[in-house]
Amino acid sequence: MSDVKNQELNSFVAWVDKRFPLLSTWQQHLSEYMAPKNFNFWYYFGSFAMLVLVIQLVSGVWLTMSYKPGSAIAFDSIQYIMRDVEWGWMIRYMHSTGASFFFLVVYLHMLRGLMYGSYRAPRELLWILGCTIYLVMMAEAFMGYLLPWGQMSFWGAQVIISLFSAVPLVGEELAVWIRGDFVISDATLNRFFALHVVALPLALVALVYVHIVALHKVGSNNPDGIEIKENKDADGKPVDGIPFHPYYTVKDLMGATAFLIVFCAVMFFAPEMFGYFLEKPNFEPANPLKTPEHIAPVWYFTPYYAMLRAVPDKLLGAIIMFAAILIFYFLPWLNRSKNKSIRYMGWMSKLSLAVFIITFIILGWLGTQPASGGYVLAAQIFTAIYFLYFLLMPWYSKWDKAKELPTRLT
Repeated sequence: MSDVKNQELNSFVAWVDKRFPLLSTWQQHLSEYMAPKNFNFWYYFGSFAMLVLVIQLVSGVWLTMSYKPGSAIAFDSIQYIMRDVEWGWMIRYMHSTGASFFFLVVYLHMLRGLMYGSYRAPRELLWILGCTIYLVMMAEAFMGYLLPWGQMSFWGAQVIISLFSAVPLVGEELAVWIRGDFVISDATLNRFFALHVVALPLALVALVYVHIVALHKVGSNNPDGIEIKENKDADGKPVDGIPFHPYYTVKDLMGATAFLIVFCAVMFFAPEMFGYFLEKPNFEPANPLKTPEHIAPVWYFTPYYAMLRAVPDKLLGAIIMFAAILIFYFLPWLNRSKNKSIRYMGWMSKLSLAVFIITFIILGWLGTQPASGGYVLAAQIFTAIYFLYFLLMPWYSKWDKAKELPTRLT
């Protein structure tokens, strides 16, 4: 009986495969995709990012069923979701927690790329696609941040949109065009809602798909920074490679289980995360006549917000803030080291990366503090250090005494 069922299943799969590349896609991207055998903890975060993307898409769809974009009803619709919609509070907290976890895993994913040189040849395009995903994520998060129509949502959007008014000649017209009105109003809320739930998610999913295709074209990097395709056996398969499925699919499933336990613990017991995930002023309805005592964005924007406030001139501050994001695109051509991985680089590269990580964390903290006194001076100093990591890289990466690479993966 089981043989008959297997034959029927095989026949059905064969019928589908003639009309859609089902088996070839499975083989190309999973069962026959050879990945380096020495992946470590840092290689979880790419799969975690995909998991959180699914959580955000699913929870977002359910939220849109009850949310109403309008300045008079948006805040109340959030309260309706939290109090009257069945399991609405959980869906809302799932989405807000997911936003922070999305950026957390992406930051760690990018850190792994910096550590192991995942932006170096032949993965320059893969890195550029990843940076573009990061930009779209920031736009998506910014658009969604306005939708609760709380105090911090309103005034945070006011600060960021006002930056565009500093553009010479067309600044005021550009700010009006983004808002859809002379002030943040229904028009702004509706267009941000449309971008947040339709345009940007479609762009994000498309970019993630292209990112994965590009990854499987050039192959995954590894902690040693050695190209496994350069050492193949008689069958033409990398001697240091193993099939992604079942080895890494099982590994990622175990990691995803642990990740979801932590995710659910935060979602159920600390969804506000002491005001870093959901700020206290955002539990008050937006009031254009009452400015919050201290305007600060969500934690994942605060490093760039600190750079923005470090410069008194609005236009120059905006340029520095956007330059701090766009400079990641140039990393493949800034690093001149003969090795990719931090494991086989000298002390200068290791120290520079450590200082950069500490600088980014401190800038994130400074972005949550008032823009006064020593905080501004500290932001200016650490902004300079942030850019020096990139601008000095062609020299210290070239002068650094790199170690000899092993011939095989360790």
